[in-house]
Parts: sequence; structure tokens; C-alpha cells
Amino acid sequence: MTEEVRVRYAPSPTGFPHVGNIRTALFNWLFARSCGGKFIVRIEDTDVARTVPGAVENILDSLKWLGIDWDEGPEVGGDYGPYFQSQRLDIYQAIAKDLVAKGYAYYCHCSSERLAEMRAAQEAAHLPPGYDRHCRDLGLGDAPGAVIRLKVPDSGTTTFHDLIRGDITFENRLLDDMVLLKSDGYPTYHLANVIDDHLMHITHVMRAEEWISSTPRHIMLYNALGFEPPKFAHMPMILGPDHSKLSKRHGSVSLTEYREQGYLPETMINFLSLLGWSYDDKTEIMTSEEIQQRFSIERINPTSAVFDKNKLDWMNGVYIRQLSEDELVDKVMPVLEKNLPESVKRPIDRDYVRKVMPLMHERLKTLQESALPETTWFFFTDDISYDAKLLPDKKLGPEGTLDMLKTVLPKLEALEDFTAEPLEALLRPLAAELGLKAGQVFAPIRTAVSGLTATPPLFGMMEVLGKDKCIRRIREAIKILENEL
Repeated sequence: MTEEVRVRYAPSPTGFPHVGNIRTALFNWLFARSCGGKFIVRIEDTDVARTVPGAVENILDSLKWLGIDWDEGPEVGGDYGPYFQSQRLDIYQAIAKDLVAKGYAYYCHCSSERLAEMRAAQEAAHLPPGYDRHCRDLGLGDAPGAVIRLKVPDSGTTTFHDLIRGDITFENRLLDDMVLLKSDGYPTYHLANVIDDHLMHITHVMRAEEWISSTPRHIMLYNALGFEPPKFAHMPMILGPDHSKLSKRHGSVSLTEYREQGYLPETMINFLSLLGWSYDDKTEIMTSEEIQQRFSIERINPTSAVFDKNKLDWMNGVYIRQLSEDELVDKVMPVLEKNLPESVKRPIDRDYVRKVMPLMHERLKTLQESALPETTWFFFTDDISYDAKLLPDKKLGPEGTLDMLKTVLPKLEALEDFTAEPLEALLRPLAAELGLKAGQVFAPIRTAVSGLTATPPLFGMMEVLGKDKCIRRIREAIKILENEL
């Protein structure tokens, strides 16, 4: 590739970026980095009415969190700014009016009422929606409320080559005369993106599949302006596991929400990169650097990708297990501070958390999941409470469980080295001596010391809790069972 690759991510600040939107940014960035090109961020903020306060900041923060850096754009600058479309209105207005003067576009004076009636009539007649070109040949000039529309040829075809899908052809008669400049002087996406992509020397436009139907009119606009069109690559849709359009119930939420739920940026980069692209048929875990080195447009699959939340959770667990103990503690400290019961003394002892987290490390899928505070709270408090029905072993019943605990208690009290190995060396043979299965001994002790039926490994948990706390809680469990009988 002889020319310098220049690609862009051009989000609209009408909301916080969701996974599909961020996937677009990621693929553009990966392509630029894979071939030593430039990645540009441009904010398409011309839809003033739908602009969400804080959206621009959220978009940029999301990119930074993922480690996606940009060579030109907001906070960075560059030779082809400004990089906010709202600051480029004079450029779009001048070019739109020049298109009218050259006969490639025209002023449309149709009122919103007329357009609504037109759409209703088309719907009633089962006709495809689209502007009926009422003003096309009237030679109208500019006036308040007028828009500028592209004059689309009413015959012939327009073909463009898609780097992912090959040649795509549209019949011109099926394309309506799209609005280029709105009555308020703001451009539509169609006009602004074509002009900006040319002026910013964008070589490749990588965007969502939904823009395929707009591309032939963009090609017409490039031709009318005398611009060389960039290369196009329309990325596959992302579907839910049921192969319906991705929605919130499938996991289509903003990247901020994934961050708050405890997913790691390394996970999101890896997971999103595999939504429509693959290195081979078996490699799934890759660092950002490895993906950058391996990425190519040729490996993007045109068929829709499926968003698998279970795979995301699995992958996040893999990356969590790669964290060092200190890195893990750094990430969970704010989660515990925020979510542990109010009765837990603050600030939480970091050194103690460092003892607890190795027991949880292999079990975590996210760092914000409710399971983290819910399965560790008993480490941090002196008082625990639980349903007495959870305590007895089903086969032993309350009485048999009580007898077992009364046998175990003095042996635990006599144990000098209250660490995992001596605890296991004591309790496992004891179960055999009592003619019981290991689980019939371990499960009631687990519930007695934690209040839960599912916990981290029993002996490591007891070691971290300490002898005094475990003995005290087993004594309390014995009292509970005695009261039940």
C-alpha cells in the first residue's frame, strides 16, 4: 500500500457510544495501526436538537479507557481541523450552494405538512418511501424554510466496490433526492461526511452495514464535487444470540456501563475485535498489540456477527486471572468500599483484602458483579446471619449435623496451626472416622463460618478468617441448631 492510510471515526454526540459504535472506532483504529496510517476522530455534531450533554466527553473517555489513541481530532488538533462539524458550517453552506449553481442540486420549498401527506399517500399505495421530486424542475431560489436536495439521476445504475463485499450496484430510479443542507443551515450527514472526508484526505471509509444504501448517493455527490471517492468497507451487523437486532436485552449498552460493571478494557478490545473479524479459526485471546499486528480488512467477514454475553464473561475472567495480586486489589478496593454493607468498618484494610482476593481470583468473571461483595462480605464483619435451614446437611439432618459440629469444634480449638493445609489434614480424615462423606462435614462448617452455601475454597477461607472468628461462628451455629431441636 503506497499511499498513507487515513481513516476516521466520526461519532454523533446524540448519546453515549454502544458496542456497535465502538466496534466501528476499533476496526478503523486497528486498520490504521496495522499499516502505519493515521486515525482521525471527528465529531459530527450537526444534529443539534438530539445532542446529549456530556456525550462528547464520554465518547473521548471511552476511547481513552480502551487505549484507542487518535492522531488528529479533539484535544489533539491537526492540519485539517476544526474537527467538530458545527464549526465548519460555512464550508458546507458554500459547497451546497455551488452544487445548486452547477445544476447538481436544487432548492426544495416543500413544507413539513406536504411531506407528511406525501409519505401517507405513499404508504397507503404501498409505494416505497422517498421524496417525489416535486420541486426538482421548478428552478426555485433560496427562501426561508428551503432545503437543498441532491439531484439524483432518474435512470441508469451506480456501482461501487466494497472491500468486504465486492461490487454493489443500485438502480438510480430507486434512490430519492436526499437533503444535503437543512433549512437551519446545518448539513445532513450525507453532505458533511463527503466534504470532510475529502478535505481531511480520508482514504478508507469503514462504517456500519446500514450505510450501504446511502453509499451510491455519496458516490454521486463525490462525482458532482469532482472529488475522488475513498475506498469503502461496510462492516457486518452485530446480532443478539437469537439473531435478532442487537438490543439492550442482549447487551447493547454503552461502553460506560460495561466499564462500571467491571469489564476490563483488555477484554473489550479483544471481544469487540472478534465481532466480525478473526485471525484464524481457533485464536481467541489476543493482546491489543497482537491484534494490531494481525488485523486486515481481508479478514473481516461480511456475515453478521453474534454478540455472546457468555463469551464476554468468560473472556473477562481470563483477563482477570492474568492480573497480578496488586492489580486485582487496586481494582476491587473501590468496589468493596462502595458495595459492602454499611456495618463494615471503613476504610477497608487493603492488606486484609490482599489476603482475601487470591481466594476469589479464579472465580471472578467481572470486577463489579454483585457476587464480589455478596460472596466476600462475611470476611469483613464480625456479625453474620443466615437462614437456619441452610445449616444442616440434608442426610444428617439438624441433630446429626449438631453432633458432627460438636465433635469438630474441640479439635479445631486444639489446632495450633490454623492454616489451610493443617485444617484439611484434620477435617478430611475426621470425616472418614465419623463414617461421613467429606461434604457432610465441610458443607455445614462452610455455612457456619460464612453464612453461605457457596464460597471460596473452605480451608483457605478459614485461614483468612482466622481461628478466633471461625471458632466463634461454629459455636454460634451449634446454638442455632440446639434452638431448632
